[in-house]
Amino acid sequence: MDQIKLGMVQMTCTGSKDQNLDKAIARIREAASEGARVIILQELFTSLYFCDVENYDNFDLAEVIPGPTTDTLSILAAELEVVIVASLFEKRSQGLYHNTTAVINADGAYLGKYRKMHIPDDPGFYEKFYFTPGDLGYKVFKTKFLTIGVLICWDQWYPEAARITALMGAELLVYPTAIGWSTAQDEDTNKQQYDAWQVMQRSHAIANGIHVAAVNRVGEENGVKFWGGSFIANPFGVILQQSSHQHEEIIIQEISLKKSDYFRVHWPFLRDRRIDSYSPLTQRYLDEN
Repeated sequence: MDQIKLGMVQMTCTGSKDQNLDKAIARIREAASEGARVIILQELFTSLYFCDVENYDNFDLAEVIPGPTTDTLSILAAELEVVIVASLFEKRSQGLYHNTTAVINADGAYLGKYRKMHIPDDPGFYEKFYFTPGDLGYKVFKTKFLTIGVLICWDQWYPEAARITALMGAELLVYPTAIGWSTAQDEDTNKQQYDAWQVMQRSHAIANGIHVAAVNRVGEENGVKFWGGSFIANPFGVILQQSSHQHEEIIIQEISLKKSDYFRVHWPFLRDRRIDSYSPLTQRYLDEN
């Protein structure tokens, strides 16, 4: 299969897990009705972005994976014959939690999960309080329609993660995301931050000759305005479609997997990699001496 329609759900969230799941299910149904075969949900879509505070009560939001939410989405995926990429708060064991994305195939089969590798810690984004860094390594998932590589939010700033996932055979890089501006921040800074975020991911598309899909939440939560702006870029970093910064939206975009071969042949970055010279990347920092 060459031509595949992607669907991305950009939505606001509430404090009700059931309401958020019901909304996501309705949006998935709508995307499927418009022909989307692979549907991607934003980071931690079943709740408000709880990492804005360090609160032990928020651990009650976590669930096992596979578990109740993936079971519900598996039934939906089989009914609609779509692939679903779903970001969830995983309870692995007592006192051990991850920021995790599950992938469900178009027949409802649970294909596995990716645990976020890079965990941020910034004002309003206290993820190190909640999440243990991923220990499954980088992952790709062979779905009915294409091979998907999953990375999550803060992972999107690291070219190493994108490169490794692409080298593992991903035909599409997806980034479920929850990122926004402080409501007190000026518009110039907002624009600079969004541009940096988008350009970084477009660079992953170019460097690896692969489509990139980033889906972000939207709406204001506790002094943060999640900036939406979800987008899909082709293997040369061209924006195929981008959502607004203010509104809930469903992006439907057809992509051509043949584009990767075209751009990789004409811009042969993979051919010209000097893998013999990259061992310094395994060090934290290179001192002058």
